Amino acid sequence: MADKFSVEILTKFCRKLLVAAGVPEGDADVVTDVLIDTSLEGIDTHGISRLPIYLSRVRNGRINARPRITVERSGAVAVVDGDNGLGQLVAVRSMEVAIGLAAEYGVGFVATKHSNHFGAASYYCKMAARRQMVGMAFTNTPPGIPPWGGRRPYFGTNPIAFAFPTDKHPVVVDMSSSTVARGNIILAAKEGREIPPGWAIDADGRPTTDPKKALEGAVLPIGGAKGYALALAVEVMSGIISGSAYGPGVGWIYDDSLEPVNIGHSFIAIDVSRLMPVETFHERMADMIRSIKAVPLAEGFERILIPGERRQMKAEERLTGGIPVSENLLKEFNDLARELGVQPLEA
Repeated sequence: MADKFSVEILTKFCRKLLVAAGVPEGDADVVTDVLIDTSLEGIDTHGISRLPIYLSRVRNGRINARPRITVERSGAVAVVDGDNGLGQLVAVRSMEVAIGLAAEYGVGFVATKHSNHFGAASYYCKMAARRQMVGMAFTNTPPGIPPWGGRRPYFGTNPIAFAFPTDKHPVVVDMSSSTVARGNIILAAKEGREIPPGWAIDADGRPTTDPKKALEGAVLPIGGAKGYALALAVEVMSGIISGSAYGPGVGWIYDDSLEPVNIGHSFIAIDVSRLMPVETFHERMADMIRSIKAVPLAEGFERILIPGERRQMKAEERLTGGIPVSENLLKEFNDLARELGVQPLEA
């Protein structure tokens, strides 16, 4: 059972919690926008459901509430040091740098170190798409995927995302290197639900549908050995190239350690106008989308969707109908609100 709340109410509430925990108001606005946008699109595993753990780690000092984010530039390339700030804040600042570099040079590449879990990678790619640029984002995550043939996790679920501008909504590709994002298993464990077969193995390498055993074991890579190779590539593009932690060295904010997790990201922005007129790019994208949707349907399908289209439909639905907040999450929110002196949410 879940109660629904408007975007306006949840935005104000989440922002107040962050500010009460010591996050500066402007930074709280940035983080809140990322979380709300993610939940609007139906990615509940990476949206507002993550706020309680972020706040917990801000309050115990594991995440820096007031980071001094620094940038070192060299031509079209930059390195951002997130100073262990909230991942959403660090990632937004990093993509802003990449967009600025692309505006100057046609392409911008940013490697980011000393960061934290940044939620949905697609958000940062959409920032570039709004500027008529192609956006790409990579991040490593705590160990969750075994190398192909292994039974112990080494790589994270390591997502990669793209956004391509159109004359309407951007085409958005956002996928993890695993069969499923680990957040889906965390949410299932929190809600006491089993997970589907084929998602994960337990600590002994046996298939499991128990989310708690899955979190003790490993998530399976998408496409077998190909997913393992993709996870390795993302690890290089985020952890290795940025100077961040990598592999088992990446921390997990859900454990009891107080050490920074030191997650790494990278961001790419490409100015479409340096390659062709933006209107021409839009026309070519629109033609491709029309031709894809014109492909004859396979049995059991009613229509062909373009990547990102389902999310856009969900966002439009939730803008009018509200964002669902589960009973467990509502309790977490209101317990935090009372501790921080914020007015609780009323169902």
